[in-house]
This record gives sequence, C-alpha cells and structure tokens, in this order.
Amino acid sequence: MARTSEGSTAAIAVMALKNLNRQKKRSILLGGAIAFGVLIIMVIDGFAGAFMQNVSENVADIAAGHIFVSGSVQSDSGKTFSVIRDDSILTQVIKDTRIPSLFISKRSVARGTIIFESKQAQISVQGVDFSSEHYLTSRLIISQGSFAAMSNPQGLILSEQTARKLNVQVGDRLILQLTTVTGQQNVGDMTLVATTPDTGFVSDLSAYANLSYVNELLNLEAGEYQTLGIYLPSLSGMDRYADALYAELKTKANVKERTKTSAVGGFGMGGFFGDTASVGTWTGVRYSVTTLDDMLSSVKQIVGVLNSVSFGILVVLFVIIMVGILNTFRMTMFERIREIGTMRAIGMQRGQVRNLFLLEALFLAIAGMLVGIALAALVMGILSLFNLGVDSPLFMILRKGHFSFKVPLGRGLMNVFIIAILTLCAAYLPARSAARLEPAQALRTTK
Repeated sequence: MARTSEGSTAAIAVMALKNLNRQKKRSILLGGAIAFGVLIIMVIDGFAGAFMQNVSENVADIAAGHIFVSGSVQSDSGKTFSVIRDDSILTQVIKDTRIPSLFISKRSVARGTIIFESKQAQISVQGVDFSSEHYLTSRLIISQGSFAAMSNPQGLILSEQTARKLNVQVGDRLILQLTTVTGQQNVGDMTLVATTPDTGFVSDLSAYANLSYVNELLNLEAGEYQTLGIYLPSLSGMDRYADALYAELKTKANVKERTKTSAVGGFGMGGFFGDTASVGTWTGVRYSVTTLDDMLSSVKQIVGVLNSVSFGILVVLFVIIMVGILNTFRMTMFERIREIGTMRAIGMQRGQVRNLFLLEALFLAIAGMLVGIALAALVMGILSLFNLGVDSPLFMILRKGHFSFKVPLGRGLMNVFIIAILTLCAAYLPARSAARLEPAQALRTTK
C-alpha cells in the first residue's frame, strides 16, 4: 500500500507539471507575478539587512570604537562632569578580558558654537591624539588641506557641509565658544586646516581638533580625557565583549549599571559624548560601559520600520496575487470539468484531485520564487556596482560608497514559507470545488 501511495503521489506530481506546461501563457503570467513580488521583497529585505551594519561600521569609524568607556566625576557642589583621570584600571581590565581590539582611542568632545565673521553653527569637536590614532588618518578622507597641518595645536578639521554653512576656507581663523566641564564659559581660537567630504546626517559630528587643545578648552588636565573607545575587528561579539568588560571592571571600580540603552546625543551616541547623566552621589570616578548598538537605538528603529514596510508590501502584493491565483484556478477548474470527471470515473479519489490542483499551485510558487530570487540577486549585484562616492548624502548607509545588501537567512526562509502558504491558500478553494465534483455530473457538462 505504501508503494502504491508513493507511486500515485509521483504520478499526480508529474500530471501537475504537465498541466502547467500545457497552459504556458497562464503559468508564465502567474509565475511572473510571484517572481515580481519576491524580487521586491528580497531587495527591500537585503537593503534593510545591510542598513544597520553599514551605519554601524561608518559610525564606528567616526567615533573610533565599538565599545566605549566613559568616566563621571562629581564636584564638591554636586555637579557631574565627564572625565577619565587615570586609565590604568581600564588598561588592565581590557588586558584581563582579552578583548581583540585593533586599537584603543582616547577622546574628549567639545560641544559649542563655532563662529566665523557673522556666521555660526552648533558643533561637536572631537579631540583626537593624531600621533596615536593612525587608523583615523587612514580612514578619514581629506578633500582640502592635509593631516600634516594638524601639527598646528589649534588646527581644526570640518566637514564640507559645515564649512559651506560658515563660508569658511582652509587657512581661516575661527572662534569656538563652549562650556568647560565644570560649567564656565570659554572661548578658543582655531584655524581651519582641512575639510572632509559630507557624511550624510552626521556631518556635524565630523569635526576634529587636537586632544590636548580640546582638553585645555574643557579645563581638563594633561593626560585626562572623556571617552575610551575600543575598536574591534568586526561587529560580531560586541555585546559579549562589553558584558565581559563590564563584569570585570565592576570588581575593580565604581561602575554605572549597564542598561543597554542610548543615553544622550544627536542620535543616541551617549558613550561618544561621555556620560554626564548619572544619578546619585559617589566619590572618585564612576565608569559606564556603552556599545555602538546601545547608541544607535534610533537607527534600529529605522530598520524596524523598513522590516515592517517590507512585510506590509509582502502582504499587499500577495493578497493581489492570491486573488489572481484564485480566479485563474477557478477558471481552470471550469475549463477542465470533463477532464476531472473522466479522472474521477477511472478511480481517482477526491483527495487526489484536490492535491493535483494544489501541486500545480505549489510548483508555480516554487518556480516563481526561484526566478524572483535570481532576479533579486541580479538587481542587488548591479546596484552594488555603482560607486556613489564618499561625498554622497547617503554615505552613512553605504559600504565604502557602494550599496550593499544582506538578506538574513531566517527572514528569507520565512518569506518563502509565507509565499508558499499564501499560494496554496489561494488555490485551495478551487481545488476543493474540483474534488467535490461528481463524475457523472462532470461528464455531462458541456463547455
């Protein structure tokens, strides 16, 4: 009986393929509709899948790290400000946890108003030790001027967008107004020595100055800084290494509880700007550990929106396609009533008739999905060839100036499953109707 059942199923499958082949135009139209839907969904999913990774990698280059440790100190008056005074504990903890860092960055950030003649702009100037941050000088692209000019202690690098806003040229002197870490107003003279291409929505973060001068303006002592950044070989394992660092540091120093949420900053870059939002009182330095993922919460929300849009498009497209499949198979059933009656008269069971129609729909879905996946791979491959350049407004979501796509395996399999189920659901009603036909009544039917 098992062999007979298997043979019967194989025969029905062969018959389903032959039926699709003899109705080529109809099969091509329905399969093409499914392929188009798969193409759209795959491209959107691929873009969303690479979106977060690209933004994370680009921001990691700007912020010089994937894991950040910032320190907070309270003054006698109870005011909290960001500073790391002695990093020997941090250095030892990083060594003990064996974090595979490519390099360690030490930065301070001066937030204030940059002024040139009658124009001004809000800005965050990153204090960088250019003598040690060789990775930054190899990654950061200079459009005008040069890194060598940063030998000027008061040298400043701005994005082209900020430079245009201020109408400032390389060699011009500017004024930076800011508040020191202890709350006093301060003013610094700076000289624009270079500009960098615009980096999209974080161009205002692409301002760099010498760490020693930024510390001086912030009223920090020599050797002090605000944020230590750990740059990892890749994004994978970031949270695991941060958890290990947090656990080890907690045994040696006062550490703020790690909540894994963004703190403050333009788009969640709390660790980048230093943690000054701590609550409570303490003595000495209180550390906080933050990762790039923690700080990019708003970007994660954008990815969530993209995924929701993708799912919505999937549902809308395949509701439309389901209607087409339903009507087509209903039409097919009426066209093949006498054929169905003949098959039923020679012994084909109702379940086999139903399965015949369902297999036709399933094979159609599989063929459409395979074509759609192939077309999506081709489209994504072609799009990734275009180099939009580092001065593109989309730079932050690109990978080295190129579109990149990454379809998560789980989501891809889920989409395939949904498409297969929806196609079978669309074909089920006509298939059931065909199976319920009485042989004698079907044979008497004339077209």
